[in-house]
Amino acid sequence: MSERGDVMELSGIGVWSQQLRYGDAAEAAESAAELEELGYSALWIPDVGGPLFDAVGRLLAATRRTVVATGILNLWMHAPEDAAASHASLTAEHGDRFLMGIGVSHAPLVDRAEAGRYQKPLAAMRTFLDGLDQADTPVPSESRVLAALGPKMLELAGKRARGVHPYLVTPEHTRTAREALGAGPLVLPEQTVILCADRDEARAIGTDWLKNYLSLPNYANNLLRLGFSPEDVESVSDRLFDALIAWGDEEAVRRRVDEHRAAGADHVCVQVLTEDQGAFPREQWRRLAAALL
Repeated sequence: MSERGDVMELSGIGVWSQQLRYGDAAEAAESAAELEELGYSALWIPDVGGPLFDAVGRLLAATRRTVVATGILNLWMHAPEDAAASHASLTAEHGDRFLMGIGVSHAPLVDRAEAGRYQKPLAAMRTFLDGLDQADTPVPSESRVLAALGPKMLELAGKRARGVHPYLVTPEHTRTAREALGAGPLVLPEQTVILCADRDEARAIGTDWLKNYLSLPNYANNLLRLGFSPEDVESVSDRLFDALIAWGDEEAVRRRVDEHRAAGADHVCVQVLTEDQGAFPREQWRRLAAALL
């Protein structure tokens, strides 16, 4: 949960959810309170536009102990001094429970609004972190993690943040991140899961969802680094699908989470996919809590 002495604690199992960010606000608050009671230690939300810090504040207000984390704050969408001021305000009101996950997003998404804006992502991350450090109330390195996939961003995270929040990764990437960072920094991967009866059902729910992500170069390139072929990525092969999505029953999900832990993860946040991807997967969250917590 949120505190161990003066340092925010990040362990156990969290939930990564676009519904908590973009779904009905009342149900998001109700769900957040239930997820806390179920024992999930952190709630992770994305940032693809809209008032991010308002959403963080609502989730903090709905809970008492659980960490609320951005997974990730898109640095192209925020001025660092504004982000630091929001972090300071929310921390003053709710305690040390706001973890700022920061990422560079993807060129096709960033350039959609302003062509050519996505330039030198590593330098952009350094500049954003400098801004957080130089703000009137800085965001401590202990309260931020980076969305790091490749070796250069992993290295920067080890120097300038508390650790990493890799998204759409395998346990092998978790092992790579742990080896790159050493024993101190945190490794907090996201793991997508589908509770289903068989491969056909998993594929019906997850294939198109996965294709959308694989069209983004940062994810595709990371998978190539991990040993998947261009054909795996292009076709969304069974090998790739199975490596990225834990599907089946609760035991299948538990095995995958255990693989991340064995590879060096401090905390794993699960993202549940269902046929209706706009609906809050509250039944699935309850089933997974019984199996994982």
